[in-house]
Amino acid sequence: MDDSVPALVARELSAKRVVLAVSGGRDSMSLLHAALAPDNAARERVVAVATFDHATGAHAAESAALVYSVAARLGVEVVAERASIALRTEAEWRAQRWSFLRRVALERSAQIATAHTRDDQLETVLMRVMRGAGARGLAALLARSAILRPLLSVTRDDLARYALSEQLAWVEDPGNARLDHLRNRVRHELLPALLRARPALGAELLALAERAAALRNEVDALLDRELSLERQNGAVLVARDALLRYDAEALALLWPAVAARAGATLDRRGTDRLVTFTTSERSGARIQLSGGFEAAAHRGAIIVRRAATNPPQSALTLQGMVSLGGFRFDARDEAVVSLWSAKLPARKTLTVRMWHPGDRMVPAGGGVRRVKGLLRDAGVDAASRGSWPVVLADDEIVWVPGVRRSSAASERPGRPVVTYHCERIDR
Repeated sequence: MDDSVPALVARELSAKRVVLAVSGGRDSMSLLHAALAPDNAARERVVAVATFDHATGAHAAESAALVYSVAARLGVEVVAERASIALRTEAEWRAQRWSFLRRVALERSAQIATAHTRDDQLETVLMRVMRGAGARGLAALLARSAILRPLLSVTRDDLARYALSEQLAWVEDPGNARLDHLRNRVRHELLPALLRARPALGAELLALAERAAALRNEVDALLDRELSLERQNGAVLVARDALLRYDAEALALLWPAVAARAGATLDRRGTDRLVTFTTSERSGARIQLSGGFEAAAHRGAIIVRRAATNPPQSALTLQGMVSLGGFRFDARDEAVVSLWSAKLPARKTLTVRMWHPGDRMVPAGGGVRRVKGLLRDAGVDAASRGSWPVVLADDEIVWVPGVRRSSAASERPGRPVVTYHCERIDR
């Protein structure tokens, strides 16, 4: 197996621009060595090595220094960053590290490659089982992703033999032995105990993950083939009638995949709520999902999107560029080509604020209308109406961006005007 490590890396990284994520531990230093071996075809695909110092002590600084010296000696760019504040939890470490890695890869139009092994996959699957994950979660590291994991079929013992045979240097992280971290408890206590009681459990869990990954791929293909998802400003819309062709069990498989297209990760509770929501809720209703997302029923569709934050409610003077909630206004002397632009009376005090219940406006060519009705007629769903802006000239509403203008928000001979354009910045 030792001799196959460079070959595995070469095969998995071929024809890709790659940033190697290297922590300084044995597994990642093995990846670094294998990928940058002089006779390895993967070498020319590596555009940078990225290492992140979690600021957890001397070993973290030593690890980063080792990565820097080895990668530089091998002739590849090294990008290093240190946490700006002390981090304490696994979640904090992971979030900052991945934010750094994604930024490095994006700047170089490359993909991230990690040294995750078969053992990492096994531990992850067991942790997902413990928290009651569904099929998407049980796929664990086998889930389709932009992240490259060339060593996923290799065990830690295999890499240990490879590292020793190549006389590699690495730094042991003392944090890997701390049992106050869940993964370490799984690695050092729970999983060994389970394997002693059931030696076949490891293979069974890995096989479960393979089946889950296959099912996950089938569900994603079904979405593309049968449900015709629509994307609007970062949200995902799916026709309710299409969903009602499926029973509750099938919907419990479909909804996590639909939500993932909007960037949401559903827990079991969120999945169950969406299944019920599909069959029982009327138009205009909405429910909260985990991670700052929501689902809303609107005009025969169910929308999954980020929940709107509470925007400021006070009126702002409309002068130059102004942002209010999820909208930005900009004064530009350009043609008015849609309802997202208006020519406003320059001699009046122009302000912008959020729509309030009871607001009324006189649209051009019509009588007095409630702004709520104008928003509804324009297809703005109930969940979005509360954060929709209106523009006033003195005390009169003259423009509902994207919806309607009054006769006061139009160009007339002899009347000085200022042209404003509005765009949504929250999706």
